[in-house]
Amino acid sequence: MGVEPTSLAALEPKSSASANSATFARKSGRKTTYYIPQVSVGHYENFPVASFLLPKPLRAPVAVIYRFARSADDLADEGNEPAAVRLQKLDDYRTQLRQIAAGIRPQDPLFAAMARIIAAHALPLQPLHDLLDAFSQDVVKHRYATHAEVLDYCRRSANPIGRLLLHLFGTASEAAQTCSDAICSALQLINFWQDVAIDWRKGRLYLPQDEMLAFGVTETHLERRICDAEWCALMRFQCARARDMMLRGTPLAGMLTGRTALEIRVTIQGGLRVLELLERAGYDVFRRRPVLRWQDWPLLLWRA
Repeated sequence: MGVEPTSLAALEPKSSASANSATFARKSGRKTTYYIPQVSVGHYENFPVASFLLPKPLRAPVAVIYRFARSADDLADEGNEPAAVRLQKLDDYRTQLRQIAAGIRPQDPLFAAMARIIAAHALPLQPLHDLLDAFSQDVVKHRYATHAEVLDYCRRSANPIGRLLLHLFGTASEAAQTCSDAICSALQLINFWQDVAIDWRKGRLYLPQDEMLAFGVTETHLERRICDAEWCALMRFQCARARDMMLRGTPLAGMLTGRTALEIRVTIQGGLRVLELLERAGYDVFRRRPVLRWQDWPLLLWRA
């Protein structure tokens, strides 16, 4: 995302961004400046990275969290290393987090920056561990039997981002976290349905197996790019459920103020817009994958 200034994370596919560029921080007096190298647009789902809507003091911490999540997700998803190697590298991230918790100063620039923002904003470490658990699961689990299994994945792959942002916003009440979880899980589901064909080509499928069976859809639909009545019915069902989940999170904006409230409202509208585009495309993600473009932004801001 580069730290891309106007990005709604669930709205672009992963690309081949480099996973080895570092995040650097330099202290000058009392001020810490973070250096985040370019990362391709939309490279991590569910992440409004350093959006121009965020208050300026929060953009650098959000970008550091993004870099942590992006680089860890790359370990699970990018390249051709054996599963055991990927899992070990993710476990190395866990070790770094445990060292931060123990008060040991990290030598790695990324984790040194993480240690600073964790201390400065009293960020909890559990959401970061949850992200690593989800990325580790991506290495070994490629099919999901039920919607409940998919939601459990979302709980660890998407919801932690929202909870960390709430701590940065200073609004981490139970009610706020419940709404945030709904928004983040909805964004993750929207990304799944938007990218279902792309993910399948990578060997991963998040459509619940029991619901595919119920609607008469098989992986042959994905292999042969079949957009028939059965496929459309399944996708319509999935999109409607994601929309309902997103709408359950809308009270969160009322718990926030100023630019952070607007950030959340625009994020919600971005997700709903992708669902609208999916419907307009007749759910044919094989030939017309919907994405948000620059011309959508005035509409999102107006709706927000």
